[in-house]
Amino acid sequence: MTNPETPSSTNEFMKGLWRENPVFVQVLGMCPVLAVSNTAMNALAMGLATAFVLLMSNLLVSLLRDFIPRQVRIASYILIIATFVTLTDYAIEAISLDLHKALGAFISLIVANCLILGRAEAFASKNGVGNAALDALGMGAGFTLALFCLGAVRELLGAGSLFGFAVLPGGFEPWIVMILPSGGFFTLAFWLIAIRIFERRRERRQTAEALQ
Repeated sequence: MTNPETPSSTNEFMKGLWRENPVFVQVLGMCPVLAVSNTAMNALAMGLATAFVLLMSNLLVSLLRDFIPRQVRIASYILIIATFVTLTDYAIEAISLDLHKALGAFISLIVANCLILGRAEAFASKNGVGNAALDALGMGAGFTLALFCLGAVRELLGAGSLFGFAVLPGGFEPWIVMILPSGGFFTLAFWLIAIRIFERRRERRQTAEALQ
């Protein structure tokens, strides 16, 4: 017998990956998206750090939603988010000093990421722990995926490598602009255009199938 909760649970997770992707659809958290996505490693690390903070914050906000006074809910959410950001900052520093230096102040700026506060206010504070966790996992995975897509393209074209390993032939001339801040805007524009073209073709195909 099919569990009636399965479709909605799957939907809660999948919406963050594609339909409501934080970067490619909602265009949230642009500061770290453009600033630290110059390499695949930096992008993946920032994505995972943000996803962790989002998951833990959603869980705690959902658990405490009936105990937090409405008048101080935003301040409380920020305090919860800042606590997990601090833990994440220390964890990254303990794991890799080089990575911690590469991400720099952008780790601390996760506190100001409107994605995390937005999901706490709009979703976690109004739903149970299970759905809050699924929402956070989906949105976090979507954010990490988007960051990795940008970081992989920028590192590949800007340095001819991926995760520090040479991928393109030795004769390839790196596009230095791709690892500069302006390269983040170019790469984001490329992905947004590509996704929009894909969505339009999918909509046309679905419309044609419906008319048959």
